[in-house]
Parts: sequence; C-alpha cells; structure tokens
Amino acid sequence: MAIELRQQLKLTQQLVMTPQLQMAIRLLQLSRLELVDTIRQELEENPALEEVQEEIRSEERMADALESDPMEDKSAEGSEAQEVKIEEKLPEDIDWSNYIEEYNAPGRVSFESEDREAPRYEAFIAQRESLSSHLLWQFLMTSPDPEEEKIGSLIIGNLDKNGFLDLSVEELAETGGVEVGRVQKVLALLQGFDPVGVCARSLQESLLIQARHYGCDDPVVTAIIQNHINHLENKNYKAIAKALKVSIDHVIAAVSVIKGLEPRPGREFSDDTPHYINPDIYVYKLEDDFIIVLNDDGMPKLRVNCFYQNAMGKGGMLAGSAKEYMQEKMRAAAWLIKSIQQRQKTIYRVMESILKFQREFFEKGIAYLKPLILKDVAEDIEMHESTISRVTTNKYVFTPQGIFELKYFFNSSINRVEGDAVASASVQERIRRIIEGEDPRKPYSDEKISKILEASNIDIARRTVAKYREMIKILPSNKRKQF
Repeated sequence: MAIELRQQLKLTQQLVMTPQLQMAIRLLQLSRLELVDTIRQELEENPALEEVQEEIRSEERMADALESDPMEDKSAEGSEAQEVKIEEKLPEDIDWSNYIEEYNAPGRVSFESEDREAPRYEAFIAQRESLSSHLLWQFLMTSPDPEEEKIGSLIIGNLDKNGFLDLSVEELAETGGVEVGRVQKVLALLQGFDPVGVCARSLQESLLIQARHYGCDDPVVTAIIQNHINHLENKNYKAIAKALKVSIDHVIAAVSVIKGLEPRPGREFSDDTPHYINPDIYVYKLEDDFIIVLNDDGMPKLRVNCFYQNAMGKGGMLAGSAKEYMQEKMRAAAWLIKSIQQRQKTIYRVMESILKFQREFFEKGIAYLKPLILKDVAEDIEMHESTISRVTTNKYVFTPQGIFELKYFFNSSINRVEGDAVASASVQERIRRIIEGEDPRKPYSDEKISKILEASNIDIARRTVAKYREMIKILPSNKRKQF
C-alpha cells in the first residue's frame, strides 16, 4: 500500500467570529443597565467616541426647525431688526465717581469663593444599618470589660443573615480561649437585645425568647414550640391537641400567638437591595391600536469625535503608529454605534412580532395568553432562534397589563378537551384564581382543581396542577386549611 501526498482545492463558506461580530452578539443579550455600563466604559477607553450632550441636540433641533419653516425665520429676522433699531443714549453729565462709590459701599453682600469649605456630600448618602453594627452598638452601651467585649464580638460575628448563631457555646469558648460560663452569660445578654429573638441557636429557641419577651409564654405555646413544631407546620392541630390533652380551640389560640412571632429576627436588617425594573420597551394602547416605543431615557447618545475625524482626513496631523491607533479606535467607535442601533431595531422587531401573536393578551389579560415558541417569532421576522433568545433575555416591556419579561410571552401549550391549546401561563393564572375563591376551611386538592379545569375545557393532570401550584408558590391543600 503506497502512501502519497495530494493537493486538493476545496471552496467552502464559513462564518468567522470577528471581534465586531462578537461585540454585536454580546450587546444583544445585555440588559438595559448592563448596556449603559458598557457604553460608559467604552466612553472612558475610546477617545474617538463621545457622547452628544443634550444642549447640542436641542440646538440642532432648533436649527432644523428654523430651516424647515422660512416664515418663522423671516419673523425672527424682523424682530431682531426691530430690536437693533432701539437706541438708548446715556446722558453725558453722569457723575461716575458717585456711582462707583455707591455700589462699592460695604453692605450685606455675600461672595461665592472656590476656597470656601464645601459640604461633604458623602455624609448625605443614606446607609442601611447592618445587624452586626446594631447589636454591637447595644452591647457597647452596657460597658463590657475587655474579655466580654471579645466574646460579644465573636458571637455577633458568627450570626447568619437571619440572626441565628451558627456555632455552639463550646465552640465559641474554644475559639476565644475563654470559659464556657462567660460565653453563656454574654450570649444571654445579647439574646435580650433588639431585634427580639436574635442570637438564638435554633428556630425553637428564637420563638421561645420572643414568647417570653412579649409575655405570651403559655404552657401550650411553649409545648408546641418545643415538641410539636412539625405538626404546626403541617397544621395537624388534632394531633397537637391529643398529645397535650387540651381542646382544639386552645391549640388554635396558641397557634395564632405563634404566628405573630418573627421566624427570622434579622430580616429587617437584610442587605438585599431591591431590584428595580426599567423597561426596555413601552406598549401603549391608542384607540383601537397599539404603539411600540423604545425606552431611550438615560441611554447615552454616541457619535464619532469630530476632532479626530478631521485629524484623520486629508492633510491630517497624525501619522505612523498614532494614525493606525486612531483608525482602530474610530472603527471600534463606529461599530459600537452601529451595533447599538441594530440592537434597538432588533428588539423593536421582536416586540412587534410578539404583539402580533399575543394581541388578545394585551387587550384582555393573562387568561388570553396563547402558546408561543421562539421558532414562531424567528420565522416571522426571518431571524435565527438564538438571536430571538438573546433579545428576550433580561429585557422587559411595559404593557397595559403590567411589566413583563419578554421571555414571559413564550409558553408551552396545554391541550383543551375541545378546541385549540392554551398557554401554560394562562393555566397557572386560572389555578391561582381557583385557589383564591376556595373555602379556606375546605381547600381544594390538586385532584379537585384538575377536575374543575377539565370542566372548563382544559385537559390537565393532577401532577401538572401540583407542579404549576409550586411554580406560583402556593402551598398544598393541607397547609392552606384554616380553622
């Protein structure tokens, strides 16, 4: 068998991921806030890129308006000519020395100076107090000795975000090199601080501390917290009443007291910042039609720097490596501007297609949401499914029905007994409404909800009802029951 080398000419087409194409894809999947941060970073790094100021844009609009309306231009010229004709002659016999002395006389006149001490604006910024600083402040008010201060700082430093102590007393004593009795003494002191129930080692201990603090440590309340917390979770009040040998009414009264306690004492000091949604698109209803408006508020308006454009032109001042550097930066700036414009155009087209498919939702509400997949929109606007997926990720739209993520409009289908399929989100909304209208003393089981939906022409199994109920964060029937 002979081995030989051969040359073969083959013509193929291949998509090359250039840096510009990678940037366009990356910008497409960014959220609005991430896009603004990316633009700000590019403005800092690229000298050929600049932001168009609002004053410049307003002057350009004014110039365009004057050019578009010649009658206004003529009237403006006439008014200016009329103002120029006004002549004011000053009398020649003015005593300028008295005039200057009068206005130079000392009086209640204040002057702004750059040297004056300006307020420290960082002092005006609101800062949320943390749980550890709040407890440490209370602890230092008790004037502890150095060893107690060390123990207190060690205990406070080992609290989780809910205010519970992660370590045992023995572990704290071993870590701090102190006696167990001193740790227990300081821990008992800290457990009496605000918020009530903090520094507990378990949920039961926290609830007992709160019950004693509020004076509601009834024997039944204490027994339920200590020994029957699992029955309390499952609302098995009959088992509690049987075990404690008390009436069911007494148990219900004790449970109502326990419900008023805080299971997570450190909740109010949580450092979780709320996530505010700024919609990328607005959909308004105007008479019998809908209009789509892209949200450009706060979005920097970009352009290529005119100075560098002139410097790169004929007879420019740049040459050699400096010219190559600026050419690269100007290409990057132009491609960024083009990519942002393409991103906005793509979002608009996707929203326009979604509006066409889900028009009944925008008019009537969630119950009329139809099944929709990415492929439907991709075929409608002649784009790839991956592009639609990137566009609908972390993008929000304001509609007459509320604010929704674009992903929300893509739902799997649930078959009806007769007729077309219905969207899964509509079924979830129907389940939520059924549970809201049930008798709290006799809540519907998942099987019962399935039969109610079947009577409403929706074919759905009990397991699917349970899955959808968990997705909308609704408890099962045995935990929804009220006495």
